[in-house]
Formats: sequence, C-alpha cells, structure tokens
Amino acid sequence: MHDDRNLVEARLKRVLDERVRPAVYPESVPLDVAVWNAPGEPVPVEEGLAAEPEPIEVGARWGAPWGTSWFRVTGTVPEEWAGKTVEAILDLGFDENMPGFQCEGLVYRPDGTPVKGLNPRNQWVRIGAPVEGGEEVRLHIEAASNPVILDYHPFVPTPLGDKDTAGGEPQYTLARMDLAVLDETVWNLVLDLEVLGELMAELPVESPRRWEILRAVDRALDAIDLQDVNGTARAARSRLTEVLSAPAVPSAHRVSAVGHAHIDSAWLWPLRETVRKVARTTSNMTALLEDEPDFVFAMSQAQQWAWVRDHRPEVWARVKKAVADGRFVPTGGMWVESDTNMPGSEAMARQFVHGKRFFLDEFGVENDEAWLPDTFGFAAGLPQIIKAAGAKYLLTQKISWSQTNKFPHHTFRWEGIDGTRIFTHFPPVDTYNCSMKGSEIAHAARNFKDKGVARHSLAPTGWGDGGGGTTREMVAKAARLRDLEGSATVEWETPHAFFEKAEAENPHPPVWVGELYLELHRATLTSQAKTKQGNRRSEHLLREAELWAATAAVRTGFPYPYDDLDRIWKTVLLHQFHDILPGSSIAWVHREARATYDRVAAELSGIVDAAQRALAGEGDTPLVFNSAPHPRSGVRAGAAATVVAEGRTGLAPRPDGGHVLDNGLLRVEIDARGLVVSAYDLTADRETIAPGTAGNLLQLHPDFPNMWDAWDVDAFYRNTVTDLTDADEVSPGDDGVSVRIVRSFGSSRVTQVLTLPPGERRLEVDTEVDWHETEKFLKLTFPLDVHAERYASETQFGHFHRPTHTNTSWEAAKFEACNHRFVHLEEPGWGVAVVNDSTYGHDVTRTVRTDGDEGTTTTVRVSLLRAPRFPDPETDQGVHRFRHALVPGAGIGDAVREGWRINLPERRVTGAGEVAPLVSVDRDAVVITAVKLADDGSGDVVVRFHEAHGGRARATLTAGFPVAGVAVTDLLERPLAGEEAAAEADGDRIAVRLRPFQLMTLRLKRA
Repeated sequence: MHDDRNLVEARLKRVLDERVRPAVYPESVPLDVAVWNAPGEPVPVEEGLAAEPEPIEVGARWGAPWGTSWFRVTGTVPEEWAGKTVEAILDLGFDENMPGFQCEGLVYRPDGTPVKGLNPRNQWVRIGAPVEGGEEVRLHIEAASNPVILDYHPFVPTPLGDKDTAGGEPQYTLARMDLAVLDETVWNLVLDLEVLGELMAELPVESPRRWEILRAVDRALDAIDLQDVNGTARAARSRLTEVLSAPAVPSAHRVSAVGHAHIDSAWLWPLRETVRKVARTTSNMTALLEDEPDFVFAMSQAQQWAWVRDHRPEVWARVKKAVADGRFVPTGGMWVESDTNMPGSEAMARQFVHGKRFFLDEFGVENDEAWLPDTFGFAAGLPQIIKAAGAKYLLTQKISWSQTNKFPHHTFRWEGIDGTRIFTHFPPVDTYNCSMKGSEIAHAARNFKDKGVARHSLAPTGWGDGGGGTTREMVAKAARLRDLEGSATVEWETPHAFFEKAEAENPHPPVWVGELYLELHRATLTSQAKTKQGNRRSEHLLREAELWAATAAVRTGFPYPYDDLDRIWKTVLLHQFHDILPGSSIAWVHREARATYDRVAAELSGIVDAAQRALAGEGDTPLVFNSAPHPRSGVRAGAAATVVAEGRTGLAPRPDGGHVLDNGLLRVEIDARGLVVSAYDLTADRETIAPGTAGNLLQLHPDFPNMWDAWDVDAFYRNTVTDLTDADEVSPGDDGVSVRIVRSFGSSRVTQVLTLPPGERRLEVDTEVDWHETEKFLKLTFPLDVHAERYASETQFGHFHRPTHTNTSWEAAKFEACNHRFVHLEEPGWGVAVVNDSTYGHDVTRTVRTDGDEGTTTTVRVSLLRAPRFPDPETDQGVHRFRHALVPGAGIGDAVREGWRINLPERRVTGAGEVAPLVSVDRDAVVITAVKLADDGSGDVVVRFHEAHGGRARATLTAGFPVAGVAVTDLLERPLAGEEAAAEADGDRIAVRLRPFQLMTLRLKRA
C-alpha cells in the first residue's frame, strides 16, 4: 500500500482548523455591550453592578494596566433557536496561548451571583440547554486588564510591573461578544479528532494501531461535507466509534488525573489580583464539577481558600458544598506553596501548622500529602517537618526543570537529614499544567522511570500559574483516554487515592538522600535582598514575641496576643510564597512586601517591648534580655540579667599600612586596601586566611543569564570578575576600636565597619551598599586556609553537608547554594564559620596552592546583591545593610551559636531585677526554636527543640513553672503515641533523648 500518512495528517489539521472548529458555533447574534471603568483599585461587586456604563463596540480598545472594567452585556435569544443549546461567547481580547497571563473576567448575574470565570481558554457562559427562545440575557463581567509581563519575547524589561509606572494606555481590544448556538455534535467531533490525531502522532510509524487510526480518521473526513459540517458531523463521528472504543492493553501506564489550577499567590501580578484569580478559578471549577460527574478538582494553599471565604462568600458556599461531596479536594496542607530553601525551621513548620489547621477547622479534612509542584528545590530538613505535621507524601514536578542532570526516579522515598523518609512522586508528565494532550500523556508513559515495578503516575490537569483550572475540553479528552488502545489510561482521582495506589504497588521504592537541589533558578537565593531581609527579620521577631509574651503570660498574667500572632504568622508565611521570597515577582509585589515587613516589624517590636517591660517590672536596674537559645554575655538563654563588660579590644596601626585589631583571642590585620590579610587564632596558634590572599574582598561579576533574569545565574558568570580593592578610605571607626572602609565602584558605594568584640572569637563585618548597578552580581569573599572536602550549611532543624569539589556533574551543578545563618568548614580539631543576618546564597570552592606549601585554599563567598531587570527593572536599587561575621576556630556548635547571636540582638530594658527563663535545656547541642503558649488557648506551654550538632543527645529540659503534665506532640500540638512520645518527666524536669537532628515538640500543662 502506498504511504499516504503525511497527506492524511495534513488533511486532518486543515479540516479541523478551517472547517470543523469554526462550526462548533454555527449561528450567532451580537450582544449589546456597555462598560464602566472603575477608578483606581477594584471596587466591591455591588458598586460595580450599580455603576452606569457607557456603550462600547467590539473592536474598541479598553483596559489601562491593572485596571478593572465592568462590562454589561445584554441581548435576547432568537425565537427560532428554541430547543437548542445557547451560550454567550465573551472574548475580552484574549490570546489563547496565554491563559492566566493576561486579561481575565468573572461573570455575574444581575443579583451579584457569580457564574464563572473568563480566560483565554474558557470564553463561554451557558445560557440554556435547551432554550425556549425569547429569553432576555443580562450579564455583568468584572474584567481585569492585567498587562502581559512575560510576552512572546520574554524577559524584556518593562514598567508594566507596577501600577505606579505602568501608565494608562489601553491594553486590549474587545473581541467577540455574541449569543451563539452550540452544536454539541460538532464539539464532540472536534475532541474525537483531536484525541485520535494526537494519539496517532505519538505511536510508532510501524505500529498497526497508528494505521488503524489513520484510516478511521480518513474515513471520517470523507464523511464531512465541508459546506455542511453541522449536517454531517454525526456521520463522521460514527466512523470513529470503533477506534475510540478499542480498549487499552493490560500493561498500559495508568495516569491519575487530578483537576488542578496552580495559582501563584503573587508573581506577574500583585497579591490583590490573586484574590480575584482564585475567585474566578473556583467559580469555574465548581461549575464544572456540577456538569461532569467523574471530575475531581484539588486545590492547595490554605491562604487561597481563606481569600475565597473572606472575599467571595457566594463562591465559598459552592466550594464548601463541593468539598462536602468529596470532589473539590483540599490538598497540600500548607498555608502557601512556599519556597522551602530559605524559610527558617519554625516558619517551615508553621506553613504546615496553619495550612493543616485551616482545612481541619473549615472542613474536618486532614491532608497527608505536601503539594509543591513549582517550588525551586527542596531543603534536606523538609521530610522530618512533613512527618511531624502528620503527613507522609510529597509531590513536586519542578526538579524536571534541572539543566544538567536528569533525576533518576519518579517515585521514591526521600530521606532527610535526620533519617526521616517521605514517599515522594515526581509526575513524569513534566508539567503541572497538563491539558490532556496526547503528547503529554504519551510523554508521561515513556518518561516514567519506574517501569516494571510500578505503573501509576499523577497528572495535575488544568491551566495554572495565573489560574484558570481544568476545562470541559480536558475532561472530555480524559473520558476518551480512560481506556483507549495505544494510550496510557486516564482516571480522575484525588491525590490521596493516587498516593495510596502508588505506595501499595511499590512498597520498596529507591531512596534519595539529602536535598532535592534544582539545577536552575539559583539566583532566587539573592534577588530582592530587602524581601529576604524582611523575611529573616520577621522570623526572628516572631520568635522573640512568642518567647517573651509566653514568659510574661505565665509569670505576670500578661495577655498573650493569640490573634495578633496568628495573623502576623500568616502574613509572614504568605510572603514565603515561591515567587515572593525568592525575589521573582514584579516590582509591585516587592514594593508592597517591603511595606508589609516594616509594619510587621513595628507590631512585633511592640509586643516584645510590652512583654519585656512586664517581666522587668519597675526599677532602674539595667537588664539585657537574651532571646537566643544559648547563653551570651553571662545571660542565660531566654532570660534577662545585668551584664558587666569584660575584656577589651586594641586597635593599632599596621606597619605596612592599615590597622590591627587584637582582643587576646584573635589578631586581625587589615591592610591599606581595607582587606583582611590575617585573622590569627591566638589560642590555636593558627592562621585563618590562606597565604597570599585577602578576606573581606568584594568581587563584582557580570550577571546576564540566558533567560529567567531574576531567577537564574549561569555558571559562566564566574568567567569574568573584578576585585574591588581600591579604597576611598581606611580609617579607625567612630568608636576607636573598629575599622571603617569606604569604596566606590561604578555608580555604587560601599561602607564597611570591621569590629572585633572583646572576649569573642568573631570578626564582625557590617556592610552598607548604596547599590546602583544593573546586571551585576556582588560577592563577599573569604579565602580560608582550610583543607575540607565538604562543608556544612544550616537548613531547617539542622545542617546539610555539600562537597567542596566538583568530581561529578551533580556536584558541579551546585555552584550556588542555600544556607540559613551559617556555613561551616573544618579540618579535624579546627574550623571556621561564616555567619550572616540576612543572606542565603553562597558558593564554596577549593584550590591547591602551587607557590610553596601546596596547601588547600577553601574559599567561601557570600552572595550580597544582584541587579536583574526582569520582571522588576529596578531590582535592589538603593541602600542595603548586611551583617556577617568570620568565626575562626569554630566547631559546628560555635557556628550554630554565632548564627543565632547575629540574628537576635540583645535588648536592653531597665527594671527591678533578673528574669529567669521560662524553659531551659542543659545541652548546648539541643536548640530550642520556639517557646509559646498552645494555640488552643488552654494556657499550656509549648516548647519545640532539636538536636543541632548532628549527633545523639540526652538532655534535660527544666520548666520555670510548676508542671502538671507533659506530652510529646506533633507540630499541631496534638499528643503522639508510642516511641515518638519518648519523654520522661520528673516534676518540672523532662529528660529526652534525641537522634541526630531530631526535632521534638513538648506540651507542658501548667499546674
């Protein structure tokens, strides 16, 4: 037989595009349209409905950037359409290739009842099926003219990312506004042909099934009268029945489709717009659930559910009903789909506490999966947190984006730093926006790496990023793929049902140990420094506020601010969303974040101050409150006492220019360039700085990645570097015992103050940068005389080791990584820590010296600032202040302690006398991360702590109040049973045993 395959396939494409799809709506009449443009920000629904609109014609321009236009569409269903299905086609000027990234609308009835959302792939509103004819139609559309930020030529700097700079030029052209007859037979024919055509293209050319489909499609096309598609569509469909009913082979891969709309809580739109995106999407999904009995929809991010509840009560009522029916499924159990690299220990725990508690309180539903499809890598401390929250599964898709290495598993157990293992699935469909295309389903089956031991995978199905969700076309395609020869099978299921099946069929999957590092988007650890500083500051202020408010409540009856702390935690957790904290959102988002963090800091500082004053009492004794989990300056952890200054630091000129700082423990030489050429540990008789090098060196790189400007730094940035060694000034500081350095470069200026505190083995580096560079990367460098094959970075509830070498592509790909408060590297018996108060990105490299001693130089470089121009063209312009410290002779315990110290400054209050700690622990390795009152208002004291050094620990916690009972709990403060509840209480003393990095939560009932 002659090969006419290409001929038939080309025929199918043209007939579908030019004849069949246009025949879906064979008859239409125009609607009358009028518009009212809301001034400023969006108005309440009742105001938009009541406003008097002005006529507007199809083809007219509308919609200033970030504006809201209320369209009123009216018309009458023609009498001759009686008995037919009629829909309104409402095209605001959509580009079908950009669902979620441009204008959108929410349709209301005149009484304010929301009907459904409008987006580029969902432009219809059902009027009647069938209609009687003569019905009056009146609909209102709340239309958001969100500008297109990520266009066909992506990553071009634009002022559209902030309403303050976006201007007022209309963005869109009003397109079709019609009443139209829907020909459901033609609509179904389109889907028949699409499914078969897409499946056919994925089958091997030599496959008999491919040719069977080809011949059936050819016969169906023969049956279509191109001048009467509507009259011949049924006959064409009949010629496809046989190939559409052929069942899948028994060994076919099985796809669990989960209706989904990954909605970024902020990204190329502000938070306020996400509130409306969620309302549009949930309106669509509840409507679709009513029409499609097999469909299941899952939504994560408790914050987004709360927005619907608080801002769209009518939609919320429909959502609650669908949840009760088991078809609109809360998933994920987190407040938002947060970044997981940068949030601190407590913040990561509270993501689950607040997320799970919301779903429990609102629906009585407890999730057992973490749902993070788009998060930029996963910290090695996360498995333990997931388990401690009462969950046991994790889903993500993002690791498939890695540029260098292909992850070897799709279903596996992920082991964290403490040994906890979580059953984890990466959907092999490689997207969280699956649209049920044949290419997607075939890719999932081919790509699945666990063939032979498993056959299930999950496909999050629906338009996401900017929302939209699943469409009726996707549901119809899934129905055809439920059991179709040549394809994987598709079935709508909840995430929980999928995970249960996947775990049952593969009870002994492979294990991956350590972080799930994304080999992409590494620059998100540095972009938007003020957002990151706001997060870090907020996390530590929350610790202080809870600690001192709880202490004051128990000791003095101070009113514990339950509601305020709950609200503030949720605000901070929201801003840990994976496009806010990583710095990859538009300017508007980060401008608002800076203001929010300022308000949070002021409110929390007020709580801290009030609690400390209540504890201090009346008096004039100077007290220092120590919020850190370790003693310092003679003050116990969580206590307040009088401090007597001890020791002194000397400042002397250096013979070759510069200055020498000496406190008897360290001698630091700063040369005439303001660089640290020696940091000598006098106790260990050991130099810290590598020979022939200098620390405190600022280095500037060009930074123009191939794409994803705010997200990415590409390895070639290292090819070019400028050492900033010219100094405008190197002089004694104002206090006479520090050194001040001023440098100018480009359009920027740096002022540093180097301080050696008395009695401390710590060189403090206070850096202020007035930053006005673009597409540059600024690093702070410390070349260390340490031979280390690995180094430690702090992560949630512990630390994680990474190699300093690049033996394999996996190690080479980690050229920029995350730490929390410290990095630490050591030789046996002696180490060095670099601690920080607000930076996360860093790199560590090693070289062997060839000019004499052949020793090893291990260089730690802290990432300070970037200057990408997309999506915020003014990223990080302005003044920034960073605090770092170099700690020679540091063991891992010193690194932990100094990291806490630099983030929790001492607070000084005058009062009556010392304040004892509410809870104390007798082992330095056991770090208390939270002291608070129980969330249920019972007055119980909750203490969370972990082993921080990486070894086993026995410790005794002592409560500073009478204890009537002790329970080991999960993160939600619910008692655990069995071995997990191992704590021995003897009055106010509780003995615990911890494995390396184990976290534990105790609930202490007050007598």
